Amino acid sequence: MCGMGPMIRTASLRGFAPLVRELGGDPAAFLAGFHLPADAPDSDDGLIGITEHDLMLDAAAVDLGCRDLGLRLAGSRDLTILGPLALAIESSPTVADAVQCASRFMFVHSPALTVGLEPDPRGARGVVALTYRKDLPESPYSPQAMELGLGLFHHVADQMMDGITGLRSVEFPHQPLSPIRRYTDFFGVDVRFGAPTAALRIERRVLDARFAGADDTIREVALDYLARHYPEPTSRVAVRVRRALAESPGLRTPSPAHVARLFSLHPRTLQRRPAAEGTSFEATLDSVRRDAAHRLITTTDLPLSRVAALLGFTEQSTPGPRGAPLARRQSPPAQIVALRQVFPGCASHPCRHDADQLPVRHRRPSDPQIRRRPRRVAARGPAPGRARGRSGVQGALQGPGARSAR
Repeated sequence: MCGMGPMIRTASLRGFAPLVRELGGDPAAFLAGFHLPADAPDSDDGLIGITEHDLMLDAAAVDLGCRDLGLRLAGSRDLTILGPLALAIESSPTVADAVQCASRFMFVHSPALTVGLEPDPRGARGVVALTYRKDLPESPYSPQAMELGLGLFHHVADQMMDGITGLRSVEFPHQPLSPIRRYTDFFGVDVRFGAPTAALRIERRVLDARFAGADDTIREVALDYLARHYPEPTSRVAVRVRRALAESPGLRTPSPAHVARLFSLHPRTLQRRPAAEGTSFEATLDSVRRDAAHRLITTTDLPLSRVAALLGFTEQSTPGPRGAPLARRQSPPAQIVALRQVFPGCASHPCRHDADQLPVRHRRPSDPQIRRRPRRVAARGPAPGRARGRSGVQGALQGPGARSAR
């Protein structure tokens, strides 16, 4: 098991290793690069971190030059990837019943993924949206994983219905990764990008279509098995605590007492119940910080010191004594040391924003290889750039991350 964030069944790696080898890559190297077990693709029922899983897909697509990696994986799979949930879905009498079942128990495959039935985002009469979402506060958005998930959604529906009729269009939140023709060939309809939610837009009448393999007895047995062996995540205190921590602004370290008040629980109860579920408040907080650190380090231009501040760490270092060695004065501040203790991967991640790899505009004047330029004072009027409110090193150090944060 990798990490303590949201997990996904290892069945989601089905077909990954053969495809990578076909493209001339080494699947073991990708797995090791994202700290996933080497034998993860060999079993359907193991659990791995969904963040690592998704980032590996994105990295493999880039490194192997395969922009349609997610769609290729989706086209090679079937409903059995969902394990015990598959039996309940395929024995459902109608499309509406199958969607309801998938919506209720999708957490069995991964608690970070949801499917649902919603009104048409474009407001067309007689049209509804079958949506596919990833819980972004829990794990960062992945274009390849989204194309894999929605592509599989479509592929399974097409298999169960012997061809989807009434499909109006397919929508993705991201911009196209492959030529548009690749998407229209896969889905058979118009594909749109930059949408609020990933969805298959279908005619409402499709929901009443009946499946040839419907079996009420098998469905009842399957649903009973799922209900008894897979309690809904929202019933677990640890899951509720994790969600509350993930949605907190992170400007200060949340205390157990503060979170307990959100759920109308006594602080001792908040400590006792997660312990009974095999975790603790502190472990959950560390897990949330690790995932947030990974997301900020790999998807933003923020330096480590700002990431540490956003995660609730406080600066506790003090200036070194006069005459202290330069190396001591330039040692990482306490914020970054604390961040590396919680998320050690940021010290070696290829996208890390540390002082020795940051562009000059993101380094602080105290960082190595940075020298202050002599201040030029004009004979009359303010110094150049002063009218804009910041100039020189100060303005450069703010960087694009600071400007977007305002």
